[in-house]
Amino acid sequence: MVPFAKSSGGGNGAVADDDSGEGQPTPRKRADARRNEATLLDAAAAAFVSSGVDAPVRDIATRAGVGVGTIYRHFPTRADLIVAVYRHQVEACAQAGPALLATSGSPYAALAQWIDLFVDFLVTKHGLAEALQSDNAAFESLHAYFIDRLVPVCAHLLDAAATAADIRPDVNAFELLRGVGNLCIGAADPRYDARRMVGFLVAGLRLP
Repeated sequence: MVPFAKSSGGGNGAVADDDSGEGQPTPRKRADARRNEATLLDAAAAAFVSSGVDAPVRDIATRAGVGVGTIYRHFPTRADLIVAVYRHQVEACAQAGPALLATSGSPYAALAQWIDLFVDFLVTKHGLAEALQSDNAAFESLHAYFIDRLVPVCAHLLDAAATAADIRPDVNAFELLRGVGNLCIGAADPRYDARRMVGFLVAGLRLP
């Protein structure tokens, strides 16, 4: 893997390093480490959307409120960071499904909100498309990971909505996600509103 092109920088950041100290980490330290990493990944995702995957590491560090060295300690190469951002966003999308089903007014409302989050994910994913299509071995398993995590979540939401007679019962989760993905192609074109088109698709699932 090719490491980041390092630039000078540093300073104390808002995110603390999690590899210092003696002895075994406490549960509090482990939780802090997870939050720290999530902050870095969210900042990297935002930088990738606005500037592409070649966004300067200094810009990512600034967004996260950390020193450049902290980025390198967590993610020694750019490939490491891209993979982590992708997996982080997949996990956030997957975990949102059950939460929305538990809190939304109806299973259909939960499905519609989840698809909206999925569109957000796809917009960021398209920002990573060039890197993910490379021959770097680090990216080989990411598509399968995406399918394995998100198709079952979508299927669960569809089943709940169909059981409630909110939508037609013959909707296939993989087909729906593939359709949404196709509608999101070209989302960067200001003349095209991908979210609006996906809204038409999701509205078409409802029973009369």
